[in-house]
Amino acid sequence: MNNILLIRNLHVAVENGNSKKEIIKGLNLEGHGGEIHLVMGPNGSGKSTLALSIMGHPRYGILDGEIKFENEKINHLSPDERAKRGIFLAFQHPEEVEGVRIIDYLRMLVEKVRKIDRKESYDFVVARAKEVWFREEDLNRYINVGFSGGERKRFEILQAMLLDPKLVILDEPDSGADVDSLSLISLKLREMRESGKGILLITHYGRILQHIEKKRIKVHIMRDGKIVMSGGEELVDRIEKEGFAKIFEECGCNE
Repeated sequence: MNNILLIRNLHVAVENGNSKKEIIKGLNLEGHGGEIHLVMGPNGSGKSTLALSIMGHPRYGILDGEIKFENEKINHLSPDERAKRGIFLAFQHPEEVEGVRIIDYLRMLVEKVRKIDRKESYDFVVARAKEVWFREEDLNRYINVGFSGGERKRFEILQAMLLDPKLVILDEPDSGADVDSLSLISLKLREMRESGKGILLITHYGRILQHIEKKRIKVHIMRDGKIVMSGGEELVDRIEKEGFAKIFEECGCNE
């Protein structure tokens, strides 16, 4: 399998006014194409910071360590350069964009990134949108304006489908989404995995686990900016039964 993501001894600080606070504190992670990695942990453990750091958010500065994507060090690349290389991040709370129609935005994406001809982009977007339950008339709505939680999450997945990235990062894909939307998102994630994409899911709810084949995932537990334990489906079962407290007690990382 091809090496998609390699993170070694990563330390990341977040800018807050005139000060910086270190959030990621020596994190290591490795992922390959065709794998689903699930990063779990309680609120404040650094999960979202990890996602934004991989994407290159300017407020999240790397103090030490490295992030490699397809064996290229990307520490100093801008978010748009990382996106061009094939990294996609679906946000936990996607913003509303008043005045910008979905169809106009998505056509621009596929024309600029996928190099799809202007004459073909409309039908291409409409066809893929229907796969995630957006009707043609829905595409005339403004981006995320008045969307339900499930619609927002399905719209994020639609963007990933259209951009066809190599690494898909989803921050809290089960937050605010209804059961039917979660089931559909999981189906699309399975299709992406089967096509060889690397997938990184970040969550603390665990609801999406009910819709993903547990044997297909690798699980990582975060605490205080580090991955303190990794495993497979057996770790998912332990979290469901015992919560995080037992895990933290076992690894000696309780507060």
